[in-house]
Amino acid sequence: MAKLNYFARCVAAKKQNTPAPDDLPFEEGMKKLEAIVEQMEGDELPLEDLLKHYEEGTRLAKSCQEKLESAELKIKKLQPNADGEDELVDDNSVEF
Repeated sequence: MAKLNYFARCVAAKKQNTPAPDDLPFEEGMKKLEAIVEQMEGDELPLEDLLKHYEEGTRLAKSCQEKLESAELKIKKLQPNADGEDELVDDNSVEF
């Protein structure tokens, strides 16, 4: 029982030190995602670890995709004004 409690404390401490996918910058999230894919492509991980990596990779991929879409929307909102300088415009005036 003591070993189980020790393991639970270690896992909880590790979770506290690991930033959530939403907290990671885009580039760092992509690097982490690439590392996960590399590990999963190897033949050395047991099934349980593969599932954990898959879940983490899915969360990272979703977070990176959301950040990318947000950046793309901001870029689409930049429109040249009368002086030729880019400025942000509201959502209703953006033409797609």
